[in-house]
Amino acid sequence: MRDNAPVDSPNAAPPSRADLTRVAEAHRRALKLHCYRMLGSLHEAEDAVQETMLRAWRGFDEFEARASIKNWLYRIATNVALNMASRSKRGRTMPDQLDGPSTRRPQGRPDAEAQWIEPYPDAEIESLPDPAAGPDVRYELRQSVRFAFITAIQQLPARQRAALLLADVLGWSAIEVAAVLDASVASVNSALQRARAKLATLDRDGRQAPIADEQQRSLLERYVQAWESADLERFVSLLKEDAVYSMPPWREWYRGRDTIADFFRAVWPAYRGFRLVSVGANLQPAFALYSLGAEGRWSAHSIQLLTPDESGIGAMTMFMQPLARKLFPAFRLPAVLEP
Repeated sequence: MRDNAPVDSPNAAPPSRADLTRVAEAHRRALKLHCYRMLGSLHEAEDAVQETMLRAWRGFDEFEARASIKNWLYRIATNVALNMASRSKRGRTMPDQLDGPSTRRPQGRPDAEAQWIEPYPDAEIESLPDPAAGPDVRYELRQSVRFAFITAIQQLPARQRAALLLADVLGWSAIEVAAVLDASVASVNSALQRARAKLATLDRDGRQAPIADEQQRSLLERYVQAWESADLERFVSLLKEDAVYSMPPWREWYRGRDTIADFFRAVWPAYRGFRLVSVGANLQPAFALYSLGAEGRWSAHSIQLLTPDESGIGAMTMFMQPLARKLFPAFRLPAVLEP
């Protein structure tokens, strides 16, 4: 059975559970990415996909094949994600959405209550085809997984977020979106209009100047060298004048090259050394940072996500402990780096 079209011929064989298994496995990663866009969490996305597969298997006898199995799975996944989002008291966020920029080092403990947006491993994305095709798709794969985009859409109400992702990322028609959300076409079009308008004000990185591959490669090489040699001046020189640095689960964040330099000037002397391992996240440059302990072991410290453009690094997010403790296994990284 074709998985991209309904069974609309009177002579077509009805879909079987074998068809469901085949289509579900073929689209598992794409469904997980869809749930990640909806929820902003790598781990919640995995839970949502598991629940989607369970619901699909249990409810397959009621599947009427008026849509493809693939679209049916997306419908289930979207509603699972909406249910999960509705149970969350506070939506996922980033430090710069909570408070103004800091000038002092963090005090006390990390924020244990906030739900932080998580990065997404490139290894989960690179094997996916880019579905962008047709006039209804507004965001190509790379655009729709940028961390700034994921952060921005988490600020939309969940149903607006769902409508935007189904219409502008997957290219579904307003009629198809309305069926998923159990809404009228007019209300879907209204939700899309509001979501697009708000997103245009939130997604600032979408207007950054692109950077050529060779230029980015050189920038990242200098970045790694600066960290591994603890060369503060070299590191700071790679930042844009208005660069932003955040470090969830800490609420504090910093804006401006000089302020960021002051922060690292205070904290770097406490470390014996660093090693960086390139990992890639959200189709952006990312590194796993390991720090050298007194026992001589390189232990997991943080995941760094960078937003570079032709004039330097505009944003740097370090996902620190204890948040990083969950992220290293998800990025298939060891807790201790072998020498």
